[in-house]
Amino acid sequence: METAVNTTPFFIEKLMNRFFCLSVVLITGLASAQTAVIKGVVTSEDNNSVAGVNINTNYGGATTNNNGFYELSVPSNQSITIFFSHIAYKKASVTVTLQPNEEFEFHPILSENIQQIGEVIVKNNHRKFVEGIQTLSPQTIRNLPGANAGVENLLTSLPGVNSNNELSTQYAVRGGNYDENLVYVNEIEMYRPFLVRSGQQEGLSFLNSGMIQNVSFSAGGFQSKYGDKLSSVLDITYKKPLESKANASLSLLGGSVTYEMVNAKNTLSGVTGVRYRDNSLLVNQKETATNFKPRFADIQSFWTYKLHPKWSLNLLASLSTNEYNYEPLTRQTNFGTLQEPRALVVYYEGMEKDKFNTRSAALKTTFKATENLTLKAITSIYHAQETENFDILAQYLLGEPSTDIGGENLGNVEYTKGVGSQITHARNHLDGIIAKAAFKGTYRKNEHQIDAGISFKREDIKDRVVEWEVIDSAGFSLRPPHVTVRNDQPYTPFSGPLVAYQNVRATNHSVIDRIEGYLQWSFQQDWGKHQVWYHAGIRAHQWSVSDSGNSQQVLSPRFQFAIKPQWKKDMLFRISVGNYAQPPIYKELRNQLGVLQPQVKAQQSWHYLLANEYSFLLWGRPFKLISEAYYKSLTRVNPYTLENVRIRYKAQNNAVAFATGLDIRLNGEFVPGTESWISIGYLNTQENIDNKGYIPRPSDQRLKFAMLFQDYVPKMPNLKMNLNLIYNTGLPGGSPSYADPYQYLQRLRDYKRVDIGMSYVLITPNSTKKMRFLKNIREMTIGVEIFNVFDVQNSITNTWVRDVYTKQQFGIPNYMTPRVFNIKTTLQF
Repeated sequence: METAVNTTPFFIEKLMNRFFCLSVVLITGLASAQTAVIKGVVTSEDNNSVAGVNINTNYGGATTNNNGFYELSVPSNQSITIFFSHIAYKKASVTVTLQPNEEFEFHPILSENIQQIGEVIVKNNHRKFVEGIQTLSPQTIRNLPGANAGVENLLTSLPGVNSNNELSTQYAVRGGNYDENLVYVNEIEMYRPFLVRSGQQEGLSFLNSGMIQNVSFSAGGFQSKYGDKLSSVLDITYKKPLESKANASLSLLGGSVTYEMVNAKNTLSGVTGVRYRDNSLLVNQKETATNFKPRFADIQSFWTYKLHPKWSLNLLASLSTNEYNYEPLTRQTNFGTLQEPRALVVYYEGMEKDKFNTRSAALKTTFKATENLTLKAITSIYHAQETENFDILAQYLLGEPSTDIGGENLGNVEYTKGVGSQITHARNHLDGIIAKAAFKGTYRKNEHQIDAGISFKREDIKDRVVEWEVIDSAGFSLRPPHVTVRNDQPYTPFSGPLVAYQNVRATNHSVIDRIEGYLQWSFQQDWGKHQVWYHAGIRAHQWSVSDSGNSQQVLSPRFQFAIKPQWKKDMLFRISVGNYAQPPIYKELRNQLGVLQPQVKAQQSWHYLLANEYSFLLWGRPFKLISEAYYKSLTRVNPYTLENVRIRYKAQNNAVAFATGLDIRLNGEFVPGTESWISIGYLNTQENIDNKGYIPRPSDQRLKFAMLFQDYVPKMPNLKMNLNLIYNTGLPGGSPSYADPYQYLQRLRDYKRVDIGMSYVLITPNSTKKMRFLKNIREMTIGVEIFNVFDVQNSITNTWVRDVYTKQQFGIPNYMTPRVFNIKTTLQF
C-alpha cells in the first residue's frame, strides 16, 4: 500500500501534462473532419423555451425553432464566439473551442435583466452563484469513471462533499450525514432507502444520468424555496426531448437503454430509461469469498404534454427492484506489523436475502397566468417495501501467519491466539408510503421576484425490526455490553440466563403529517457601478406524529447578499446567513432499541457563509476559482452512530455541535476544450453530548483533496481519458456499534482512490458507415476503466474479535474493493 501512495504524485504530474501514453491503441488511421456541431435549447429563467432567438457567428448563423432548439455547424480547433439575441431578452454569448466531429450541447438561459457573457464550461453567468448554486455538466457525469458511476460519483469530487464508500451513492456534506441532503427531480422530492446498511446492498441510485439535462448543487446556505434539511440541495432536471433518438450503454457491471421521443406536433415528448446493474464484479474481488447474486433493475419515464402555449403537464414515474442474495463462504484478513503480524480467518455458514422495492409517481402542472406570474401544482406518491433477512454463523481464528518467505505455509495461520463464533439474525420489514401535494407561484416585476409555496405531506410507515447477535469467545457466551453481573466462577457456579449480546425487537406504525410553506423575495439592482443581489425569505414547518398528542413548529429565516464590484478583475462576493431546521423523519424517531420517540424535536443549525468567485484567463483559457468559508452552529442535535452506511439515532436532542471549514475549487480548461478541476477542503465538526465535552462527529472528514481531469490525444481527439482522484483523511469510527463514542476516539485509515477511464469514439455522426448494420448508429464509443488503479486497501468498518489470552480486542479492517478492470461501450441511435 505504501508504494501506491508514493506513486500518486508522480501519476498526477504526468497527467497534468496533457500528453499521456497508452500502451495499446485500439484503432488507428482515423480520418477526422474539420467541423464540429453545437446544439441545444434556449430557455428563459422560468424554464420556458424561447423561439425566434437569433444565433450568429463569423461563420454563419441559425434561429431557434418553436421549441427553442438550435443546431449550428462551426469550425473545429479554433476559438469561436457565438451570440444569442432576442428582442425581449438581454444578449448572451459563449466562446467555445471544439474538437473535430465533436457534438457539444449548450443550453443558454436568457434573462430579461442580466447579460450573459461566458465561455465553454466556465461561464461568467453569475445568476446561479449568487443563489449559492453550482452547475455541473451532465456529459461529465456520464464520462466520469467510478465503481458506482452517476451524479453522486461526480459530487464526491467537489470540496465539502465526502464519501468513503465507492459502492454507495450516499454522501455527506460539510459535517452532515446522509439523511441531511435534499434531492429533487423536476421539483419533485426524492427519498433514500430506510433499511440499507451497506453500500453493496444499495444497487442503483434513483438518478438516471442518461435522462439528465441539468444538474444544480448547493453545499449549504441555500434559499428558502428549498426544503428543510441541514446540509445540501441537489436539483436535477430531466430532459425534454426535441427529437426521437436512443442511447445504450453496456459494461461488465450492467447496462442501460434510454429512449427519447417527440410527436409530430411537438406537443408530447418523453424520455424513458431502463437500467440493470450487477455488482458481482466488485464484490467478488473483495477478501470474503462469496456466492453473490444481485439483481438491481429499474425503469423511469418522464413525459411532457403541452395543453396550451401557457399550460403544460409533466409526469414522472418509476419502478425499481433491488434483490440482494449474499452467501459468504470464507475470509482471511492479514493485518498488524512486520514485527507482529496477525491474521483473521473466518468460516461462514448461512446467507442473507434482502429485497428493496420502490414505486413512485408524480404529476406536475405549470400555468403561465400572465407574463409576470407563473403557477405550479405538484402531487406525488412514493411507496417503499423493504425486507432484510439473514442468518449467518461466523467461526473465526485469530492468530499469527507464517512469514517464512519461500515456505509452503507463507501467509497461513500457524499459531492461534483466539477462537470464537458469532451468529447474527435479522427479520426486518418496512412498508412506507409518502404522499405529497404542493402549490407554488413565482411573480416577477421589473427587478423584483417573489416566490411562495405551500405543501402538505403524509408519511405512513409500518416497521417491524427483529435483530439479535450472539457472540461466543473461547467457549464462553459474551453477555451484553454495559451489563455487569456477579460471576465468581469457578468458585460458585454461574446460574444466570444466557442472553444475546445484542437484541432489538420492536413493531411500529407511525403516521407523520406535515405542512410546509415558504415566502421569498429576490431583488437585483445597480449600486453605483456595481451589481448587487438580495435574497430574503422564511420557511415554516409544522408536523405531528400519530399518538403523540401534540404538534411542533419551526421557522427558518434565510438571507443572501451578493455583490459584483466593477473592478478590473472579474470577482463576485456572496454572504449567506440563515437558520436551517430538520424536523425528524421516521428514522430519527426510532432509537437504537427500535422504539419510537415521537417527542424528538427538530435539529437546528445557523449557517454563516462567505464566498468568492474569481474568473480569469490562464494560458489564454478561462478558469474560475471558487472559495467558500463557513461556520455552522447546531443545537438540539440528535446523536447517531454510523456503521458502513447505516445510521442509528439515539432519538434524543441531547447534544450541541458545530462545523467549520473552507472549500476551494479551481476549474477550467487545463486542456483546451475540456473541463477539469481540483478541489481542496478542510472541515472540523465536533459535538458535545450530555455536556461530556466536545468530540469529533462521525462525519468529521478533516482534509480532502480531489481532482477530476479530462484529456485527449491532440492528433487523435477521439481517443480520450477521464480521471477521478480522491484523498480523504480517515473518519472517526470503526468502533463497535454499541460503544461509547467517548471511549473510542480512533479514526479509520485515510481513503485514497484513483479511477481512470480511456475511451475511443469508433463512429461519429460524420463517419462513413460501410456496413449496413452500422447505418443507424450515430455514435459508438468503446472504453476500458480501471477502478482503484493503485490497489489501495481502503476500509469503512472494523470487525472486532477478542484475544482469549490477553483479553484484548482487535479491530480488523473490512477492506473495500481492490483494483478492478471494466469494459464499457456506448451507442447512440
